[in-house]
Amino acid sequence: MSAQTAARATAYPAPSRPRPTTAPAPAPRLRVVRAPEHARTRVPFILACMAVLAGALLSALLLNTSMAATAYAKYDLSNELGRLNQDQQDLTAQLDAKASPTQLAAAAAALGMVPTNGTGWLRLSDGSVQGVPEPAGAGG
Repeated sequence: MSAQTAARATAYPAPSRPRPTTAPAPAPRLRVVRAPEHARTRVPFILACMAVLAGALLSALLLNTSMAATAYAKYDLSNELGRLNQDQQDLTAQLDAKASPTQLAAAAAALGMVPTNGTGWLRLSDGSVQGVPEPAGAGG
């Protein structure tokens, strides 16, 4: 092998370099980047649920208290109605006792009235007197 062939065999080719371009590289496009989305918190939802629950419990408590107060008022009115019914029955019994014929006769005698001996009726159509009327006190 000759020296020239050995030099050729061991010589490496020169690496190729890209040619520089005369046009400048395009400018990068600017764009608006949104801020990363925050994960939604569940705190408002939980607070709303707790507020609804508290409102429901409060309204149930107020309704129960109102019903209890109404029950006490109903009980008091029922007792008063019972007392008034008893008073009405007592007064009716007293009226019936005073309306009996013996009580009426005693009350009339206390006022100075006398019993009649006969009764008579007046017929309005012709003005005639029916029965046998006698003046009071004439018979005795």
